[in-house]
Amino acid sequence: MKIDMTLDEFEKALSEIGYITEKKDRIALTAYLAIQLEKPILVVGPPGVGKTEIAKALCQVMAAPLIRLQCYEGLDENKALYEWNYQRQLLKIQMQKENLQEEDLFSPEYLLPRPLLQGLMSPEASVLLIDEIDKTDGEFEAFLLEILGEFQVTIPEMGTIKAQERPLVILTSNGERELSDGLKRRCVFLHVDPPSVEKEVKILRAKLPGLPDKLAYQVAKSVGVLREKLTLQKMPSVSETLDWAKALLVMGKAELDPAWIESTLSLLIKSQEDLELFYQEMGAERLLWEAKAL
Repeated sequence: MKIDMTLDEFEKALSEIGYITEKKDRIALTAYLAIQLEKPILVVGPPGVGKTEIAKALCQVMAAPLIRLQCYEGLDENKALYEWNYQRQLLKIQMQKENLQEEDLFSPEYLLPRPLLQGLMSPEASVLLIDEIDKTDGEFEAFLLEILGEFQVTIPEMGTIKAQERPLVILTSNGERELSDGLKRRCVFLHVDPPSVEKEVKILRAKLPGLPDKLAYQVAKSVGVLREKLTLQKMPSVSETLDWAKALLVMGKAELDPAWIESTLSLLIKSQEDLELFYQEMGAERLLWEAKAL
């Protein structure tokens, strides 16, 4: 699935939908090249940095539907690719016991496509998101290679199904395990880091136009301090930064103060262990002081 845009036009289209990129993060360039080369994108980075948002933004820019496969431990090809509608097959057998051929039961009308097959069979261009591929095992990865390399899959009862319209495939990984060389070779690689303060301020302004400038900088800097200074089990994500800023905006705040940091901290820190660590090693007053020092 290619697009009829220059790189500048592509970057402008991303900006118009409110997706913020910077030259140094190479997100726009990497996505553009992957689209034009018709290759999958492997997006790697810590949780919460916006890997999934890349797929959602590209759907908007390309006016294409999003088909999502959420990976988990134990995921196998039947759950990711297809299943047979056994109830309909049984009904067919009961209704027509004579002269019934095997191919009558294993035809497209009895097929229940799961996300991977939906992406291949879609008559229109789509974005196929394979989210958190690192949660699966090597066997599932090996199964994916045919899809990622040839945009086709073999179903034993039906033969090889090739993509009608090649989807843009985006795989994300939190880096929980090392992925195979075979998978990496088939993809364009993109590493995404947590956003800089400047980029997060731009994101806040794009998503929350009414947010005061001072508050936007204080929020972005405070979250930056939490990510950099504390070893939290779960670092605040970009979406949680947005939630925090939105809550402060709803409450009519124009700037941060220690009392409001403590009152709304649960929007950023999501475990008792991390809360205890925050109060032991930092606290609201020091967080605000550290943020002002940035």
